[in-house]
Amino acid sequence: MASNLFTQNVIAVIWDFDKTLSSVYMQDPLFRRYGVDEKTFWAEANDLAECYRRGGIQNVAVDTLYLNHILTYVKAGLFKHLSNSVLQELGAEIPLYDGLPDFFGVVKSEIASDERFVKHGITVEHYVVSTGLRAMIMGSSVAPYVEGVWGCEFIESVPQPGYLSKSGELFDDTGEGAICGIGYSIDNTTKTRALFEINKGSNKHGEIDVNATLAPEDRRVPFENMIYIADGPSDVPAFSIVNQGGGRTFAVFKPNPA
Repeated sequence: MASNLFTQNVIAVIWDFDKTLSSVYMQDPLFRRYGVDEKTFWAEANDLAECYRRGGIQNVAVDTLYLNHILTYVKAGLFKHLSNSVLQELGAEIPLYDGLPDFFGVVKSEIASDERFVKHGITVEHYVVSTGLRAMIMGSSVAPYVEGVWGCEFIESVPQPGYLSKSGELFDDTGEGAICGIGYSIDNTTKTRALFEINKGSNKHGEIDVNATLAPEDRRVPFENMIYIADGPSDVPAFSIVNQGGGRTFAVFKPNPA
């Protein structure tokens, strides 16, 4: 009899970021750095879908339109020279809730030192799945404790026509190393794709296509081995997937927010 592809002894703890690990939205340090009024920015970003509809564009990615608005601010000089390295630097300024990020290490240590779990080779992996900016999360104090991060990413240079005949050179559109395009975006619904990547092992084994058909017993992290922790409506689709698969979900909130 053929053995299963994975031993399925990994527990995946999957976290949202904004308002789950941090009491603020991660972009707060960005607005402070450039002296931009965040209320104005978000009011504009939240109106973009309707603005585009008035212009005749009916279908837009509402959850990630703010990424385009960040690029608009870059082009307008309000986020001058904003690069991925600057975003990562600003990530270090994101305040986390009390007890974090130490809690991540504590959970792993508790499992690793408990003979009941050691006997079966059970381990814990932490992941972050966010509609926020991956560069900022990777610059935060959470980064050293997680196995993987899904978030929106910007690109700083794009291949120009004919680049294949020039040894694959990339040409910087801005000439300043600033972000100039969206490389990857994740929204409320595509958060579930990240869950399936963890479930099937695609995130650890690139040869496994997330869309490939895999029997439940051949998946690296069964849904019943997942714990999903988040705070808002954007996580409802992911909550549904984990709950349907027998995992556990927890909605968190800050009591009496200031």
